[in-house]
Amino acid sequence: MSAATMFAGLNTPRLILDADRLERNAARMRARCDALGVTLRPHLKTAKSTDVARIAANGEQGPITVSTLAEAEYFAAAGWRDILYSTAIAPAKLARVHHIQREHGARLLLVVDDREAAAAMGEAAAALGARFGVLIEADCGEHRSGTEPTSEELVAIAGVIAACSPRLELMGVMTHAGHSYAFDDPAPIRALAEVERHAAVASAELLRARGYACPIVSVGSTPTVVFAEQLRGVTEVRAGIYLFCDLAQLSRGVCAGEDIAVSVLATVIGHQRRGAGPSLILDAGALALSKDVGANRFMPNAGYGLVCDAATLEPLETLTVVTVHQEHGGVPVPDESWFERLPIGSVVRILPNHACLTCAAYTSYDVLREGVLAEEWPRTGGW
Repeated sequence: MSAATMFAGLNTPRLILDADRLERNAARMRARCDALGVTLRPHLKTAKSTDVARIAANGEQGPITVSTLAEAEYFAAAGWRDILYSTAIAPAKLARVHHIQREHGARLLLVVDDREAAAAMGEAAAALGARFGVLIEADCGEHRSGTEPTSEELVAIAGVIAACSPRLELMGVMTHAGHSYAFDDPAPIRALAEVERHAAVASAELLRARGYACPIVSVGSTPTVVFAEQLRGVTEVRAGIYLFCDLAQLSRGVCAGEDIAVSVLATVIGHQRRGAGPSLILDAGALALSKDVGANRFMPNAGYGLVCDAATLEPLETLTVVTVHQEHGGVPVPDESWFERLPIGSVVRILPNHACLTCAAYTSYDVLREGVLAEEWPRTGGW
């Protein structure tokens, strides 16, 4: 089937999701977690879709992770009941958390890494007449957030939470090895997965030794889950980008090219002959692709995305989106014969550098099954 037939009537840029690839990716991660003996709590900050969430959990509505209260409310309204809000929360947002729990019967697990924040959470819970489950975040080395693992500060935060009982309930510890993306070699990622595991497990053991229940021991990033040797003592993992994959994952050896399930459909809107050399101009720029170029650290030719045949998703030689403006993407070509190959009005698909930020620009997915445009899935957004 030609690209013109496959995507007839679609305005571009458009977010395309290959459901067959998505389902394979989801099944692979479920099997991986089963083998490791841990619960999968998929992170849906990229997907932001109930349709994707059901595939992630094989049709069930089990535990999930979100990064915004808009996501939490969206999934709670659709029937999900065990939701981890994965960032430390501003006290002003707690009234909304209380509303989501009361309105939808869901429980939101919240994260804290500071005694003052824990105390403010307890005060807010008392004022609202609310109850919140809380995880303490330990920093396993990324230094983005979290307290020192196995430290007296960790224990002190637990003490503040316990003092706010029954309004606050300590549910366990969590950590996140986001710095796993610093490597493209399985060996250091595997070693970091053990650092991540130990930070969480040892912190939980310390809290238990001090008399605090710690039923949840939560870790996870897609690379560390993929390459971990073992996860003894961990109860759950949080990973999300494995569902879609992208060039950032491909460049680090976390996925194969045929695992990338999302792409951006774009139209050729210009042939630029001036400047440094001939270029195709696409209607997918910074807002459609994002300006994240993290994959370029290990894949220098990734640009803002690889340009592919719209029908087959095969890369068009080495073409990449090299420059972006708000609504323009520039693709340098070796010579002007590409202008005949891709005339104005023709469509291509772009494999994203970083799917999380790329997907954030769209309100829905156009879904392919067996290479045929099958349906449209809505997705949420905002905060």
